[in-house]
Amino acid sequence: MDAAGEELADRVRALLTLGGDVEEKRMFGTRAFLVDGHILVGARSAGVLLVRVHEETGAALVARPGVTTAVMGPRTMGTGWLDVAPEATADDEALAFWLDIAREDADRQE
Repeated sequence: MDAAGEELADRVRALLTLGGDVEEKRMFGTRAFLVDGHILVGARSAGVLLVRVHEETGAALVARPGVTTAVMGPRTMGTGWLDVAPEATADDEALAFWLDIAREDADRQE
């Protein structure tokens, strides 16, 4: 992963305060942050944040600036996987917004 991805991973790590229920793993070229074995978010190259949400949540969020349906390799994922551009996570408040959404949707899955 490049420097922008590593910087994003550092920011995510600081906001999630690892331990307890959050685990960090390297998966699919992404620094993934998991809760109970399920991906919550991932820091990707170029500082792109991968966010896992329910399909209906993702369908609404994809209309926000800087948000697209994630692409992994040759495959475009469903609206449950979002790529959030660095400009949409420029400060900690904006990044926390995405972490909160991912965590809320992960809590609903349990």
